Amino acid sequence: MTMEENYSLQRLLTLRKLTRAITELLRGQMKEHLTTIAPLLRPKTVLGEYIKSSTREMTPGANLAFKDLQTLYETVAANKPFLLAKELDSSLDIMNTTIEITPMEYSYEAQAENHRKVISITSPLKNILTYSGYGPTKLKELLADRYRQPEKVQEYIVHYLALHVTIARQPGLSQMLSALHFPITTIRLPEFGELPITCINSSISTIRPSDPVLIESTEFSGLDAFEEVVNVTDIANLQDSLKERLREIAKNHGENL
Repeated sequence: MTMEENYSLQRLLTLRKLTRAITELLRGQMKEHLTTIAPLLRPKTVLGEYIKSSTREMTPGANLAFKDLQTLYETVAANKPFLLAKELDSSLDIMNTTIEITPMEYSYEAQAENHRKVISITSPLKNILTYSGYGPTKLKELLADRYRQPEKVQEYIVHYLALHVTIARQPGLSQMLSALHFPITTIRLPEFGELPITCINSSISTIRPSDPVLIESTEFSGLDAFEEVVNVTDIANLQDSLKERLREIAKNHGENL
C-alpha cells in the first residue's frame, strides 16, 4: 500500500519511530498468542497417524487432512520452481514443530523523474508463519542451489503444507486470532510457485511513501532497503468484531446503543 500524501523525510522519521514502537508491542502480543496455541499448531493434531512418531495415535479426520495435503503436494511439487518427481510417503517426517515468524519482504522498483531504483521493502506487521528452520530465506537458498537434493526440497514443501493444512482443518484458530487482531491469511509468492504461504498479520497495516520520498530516503540512509511505516488511519478505525456483532444484535432487538 502506498501513502497518498507526499511525506517529508522529517515526517517519515517520526512515523518510523512510531512504527517501531507499535511493531515491538504487536509482535510481542503475537508471539504470546502463538506460544499459547502452539500445541494446536503441531501437525499431529490433525494428521495423527500420518506423522512419523514412536507412538501411533488415531486422530478423527486424519484421512481427510492427509488427502488435502496430498492433493496440494501433487500441484506444488510437480510445477516450477520445484519440478519434483519424488512421490509423497504416507508417513510424514516433520522435523520441527516450533513456530517461527518472518517479516514479509518484497522488491519494488521506485521511479522519480529519470531515476529508477530497485528497493528491498519490509512489511513489519505482515509476517510469514513457518515451522522453525524452514523460513522463506532458507527456502530461497535451497532453490538457488543447483545441486540441491530432491529429498531436501520435499522436506521443505511438506513442512509448509503441513502447517497450512493444520490451520485450515481447525477454523477456530483463525477465527480466534482474527478476533485478537492478528488475522491468518494464505498467499502465493512468485518465487515459490503454487506453494501456500501462511501469514499472520496485524489489523494495523503499514504503507510505503511515494516513489520520490522512497528514493530520497534510501539515498539518505545509503541502503537500498526500506521498512514500511504504520498507517495511522488504521489505528483510528480499529474495531472490535465482537462489539460490532453485539451492537447489530441489540439494534435488531430495538436497542440503539
